[in-house]
Amino acid sequence: MKLLVTASLVTLFSTNLPAQSSTPTLSSIQVMVLGTYHFGNPGQDMHNMKVDSVLTPAKQAELGDVASRLAKFNPSKIAVEALSDRSDFVTRKFQEFTPETLNRDADERTQIAFRLAHQLGQKSVYGIDEQSNTIDYFPFDKVDAYAKAHQQGAALARMQDKAEEMIKQMEAAQRTKPVRLMLADVNDPARVLSDHQNFYYALLSLGNEKEQPGAELNAAWYQRNAKIFAKLTQIVQPGDRVLVAFGSGHAFWLRHFVQTRPVFGSSNPAIICGKSGRQALANDAGKFLVA
Repeated sequence: MKLLVTASLVTLFSTNLPAQSSTPTLSSIQVMVLGTYHFGNPGQDMHNMKVDSVLTPAKQAELGDVASRLAKFNPSKIAVEALSDRSDFVTRKFQEFTPETLNRDADERTQIAFRLAHQLGQKSVYGIDEQSNTIDYFPFDKVDAYAKAHQQGAALARMQDKAEEMIKQMEAAQRTKPVRLMLADVNDPARVLSDHQNFYYALLSLGNEKEQPGAELNAAWYQRNAKIFAKLTQIVQPGDRVLVAFGSGHAFWLRHFVQTRPVFGSSNPAIICGKSGRQALANDAGKFLVA
């Protein structure tokens, strides 16, 4: 999970689905990508937001409201940013979940995805994340070293400062905004695009005729997200409605894959979370608009 946030997903390569399924029809699989921020303050990102406890009665009520709104999407499968060592990509952690878990585990996967899966009576949640012991999917150290060696450290520092300022704004906002509106903000399509452009695409300027560390970071990040999407295509069946809850930094590419793959249709979680109808994607997500 690196930084940022958003929502949506789309065609299963040009080959057929696994043998047990028939060839899906156009947009027969609806996917909602829900970009999230970290609730439990794990400190694993380059820039980390300090979030007030979501274990209080007030925040638990807000998260219950989020789950009720997401339930209107009626997902048949839920996938999260977690690894699975099973061939079916089911995550074992959900098997240990009980409603009491919500009182002690602040992790956003537990509070949103597991809560919703339990509410809907689902038996499994899928872990479709991608990690590697040999591939660095976020080689920022090379970008940083290049910038310092080529008098571009100040430019990179300015980018970092902008990201840090955004984090501070989110920290301030979450103290007064309900969770659903925080999620609506991070899933706003315009914000997802802006966040990606201002960080990932901005790094493309760092390079020369011999080295391209900014491009290499973008390529590695793309590769991780492509593998995540590949796993998604391997768990779906025609007619599925899938909620994909991932760190917001993944939203741009996951949306891209969904929206450019004909068999998939995308739904915008910002609508369910309370954004205006004009921000809706032109599909069935509009019916989830809540005043």
